[in-house]
Amino acid sequence: MSRRVPTQFPFGFLTDDAGAGADPVLVEIVQGSLASVEMEVETAIGRTSRSPMIRDAHDFRAGIHDRLLRKLTGRSYSALVHPVARDFPIEEMREGDVFFHNDVYRSEGGIGHLPDLCVTVPVFAKRGGADHQGSSEGRVVAFVQAFGHHDDIGGAVPGSMPSDARSVFEEGLMVPPIKLWDAGVPNRAALAIMTRNSRMPESLAADLDAECSACLMGARRLGELFDRYGVETVESCFDAIISRTTQTYRREILAKIPVGSWVWEDYAEHDGVDEPRLHAQRITLTHTPADDPEGERLVLDFDGTSPQAKGPINHCGDHSDGVFLKKWLAPILRNLADSPERMAELDVNEGVVPLIEMRFPEPGTLLTPVFPAPTNARTFVILRLLGVLAGVVAKAVDGRMPADQETIRYTGVYGEDRDGRPYLMREVLGGGSGGRYYADGEDTIHVVPDSRNLPTEFTEARFPFRVESLSLAVDSGGAGQFRGGLGYEKHVRMLEDAHFMSIADRSILACWGVRGGRAGKPFQVTIDPGGPAEREVDALADAEPVRAGEVIRIRTTGGGGWGDPLQRDPELVVRDVVWRKVSPGAALADYGVVLTGSVEDDSLSYDAAATAAERSARPAPDPAFFDRGPGYARLAGGASHADVDTL
Repeated sequence: MSRRVPTQFPFGFLTDDAGAGADPVLVEIVQGSLASVEMEVETAIGRTSRSPMIRDAHDFRAGIHDRLLRKLTGRSYSALVHPVARDFPIEEMREGDVFFHNDVYRSEGGIGHLPDLCVTVPVFAKRGGADHQGSSEGRVVAFVQAFGHHDDIGGAVPGSMPSDARSVFEEGLMVPPIKLWDAGVPNRAALAIMTRNSRMPESLAADLDAECSACLMGARRLGELFDRYGVETVESCFDAIISRTTQTYRREILAKIPVGSWVWEDYAEHDGVDEPRLHAQRITLTHTPADDPEGERLVLDFDGTSPQAKGPINHCGDHSDGVFLKKWLAPILRNLADSPERMAELDVNEGVVPLIEMRFPEPGTLLTPVFPAPTNARTFVILRLLGVLAGVVAKAVDGRMPADQETIRYTGVYGEDRDGRPYLMREVLGGGSGGRYYADGEDTIHVVPDSRNLPTEFTEARFPFRVESLSLAVDSGGAGQFRGGLGYEKHVRMLEDAHFMSIADRSILACWGVRGGRAGKPFQVTIDPGGPAEREVDALADAEPVRAGEVIRIRTTGGGGWGDPLQRDPELVVRDVVWRKVSPGAALADYGVVLTGSVEDDSLSYDAAATAAERSARPAPDPAFFDRGPGYARLAGGASHADVDTL
């Protein structure tokens, strides 16, 4: 039985006309100023932080919210101000206050696991600003916030992500919303407690200082905007920005989805405790008509999602009416835009919230876990939900959505360097995105905007290993009329004994293909490949021993393919072989292309008649709309596809 979750912070507007009377030129100025402040905050964090995860991998986000807690900027997702406003009355906040939290269960759904530390700074403007001169009394008019993935916040293993955790208490230090700075004065006791619980206290302290200082700077910049134009004028622009997003998505996106209902599900494959099995995440999508009593909207019903896992793959999604999940999932809908260029122009801010209704199952599922269920690997659920929404929308629009992608997994090594000093190196390696109805998927993308793999020059200078190669994983992209993007292949040779860690999914199941496209290749880690101690490493690993001299080979996932591979232009297959994205063997096996000549002497081509004969001799394609790859049968009792995979 699904339920609608009430929220303490219902959607609303700052002005009576919802921004309709705002000067359109000034709206553009204000929107540009918000984007500029957000970028300045992120730049400051990147330049002044210390940990590789924040400074180099850029695994952090900034966001700007108004006093109704609505997200105004749309370049990326962000955490929520809701838990801060819940515990600290806005009217009692003072300039220089900085609020902090990382408690998953007290974050209203905005924080997924404990390493994500969040700082929030209120923005003050003179009461009335330019509209009422002479008053120096300030009031809260907005919030600047940053949250990022930090090296270590305590817990059972280095990195605070124990793959076999059975309780959130094993995952690190939980901090509910607190005042970390009080009117400009840091809370030294709280900082001492947090750094004492971290294995990397210096980098934690430096990163927090960078984030607090950057958000305080952003709050000053944003306050100047209010002082220049006046609070009422700027807030009218805020309403206009939000309203424009709502109208745009209703007109350009919802209009592409027929009225009706569709259902689809996908799976996480393991939870670190039980043996691998299918942990289902199901969405029933309903597009209501314009004359619906509650208005036209998309209803996402998660009934049918599996019970909460024993291990750490749960996500607290049902808080505050699922407002975080709405903004997390909404970027998938942009794929319905008229063109890729238009898709890139569409922001995801609070304006998408009124268009989406979420219905959650009762407490005790992967999306509604009960405290103290562990959550550190919740990416297995929230990343999968992106794909589930893409899949169920694909059923509604005859496949005009991308195939699947899996673009976050954490890998790393830790130990002692040659001087006996402890170190921890973690990396968020991306993977290939899914093929689209008009183009191949992109190679080695990262779902976190602006994030990246760690620079080799930096890691080799700081850690006791050598990066011997970093390349595309050949044949990792799913075959299709439009091929899936490729994942990484990375070879790291350890110079000292160490331990390898991995928090990754899609090592059995693969990124699915759609409308005849094939699934991509799954995630794989091999230690000492081709050597006497060659061994596969489980995708969930906390402390796999690696000896000095051994190589760690990491292959990340390829995106799923779109459309029948036998419909792919043979010239594109030849090009892919030349570019070493597809092997000669796969050109024949997957695409039915009979090659001639050689890559080595630049004579590679194909035999058109032989290719046509080869393709025509192939059996009819599988009737399933989705291809999940061979790993699905292993976990599904031999079934090639799920009941929901056919139209």
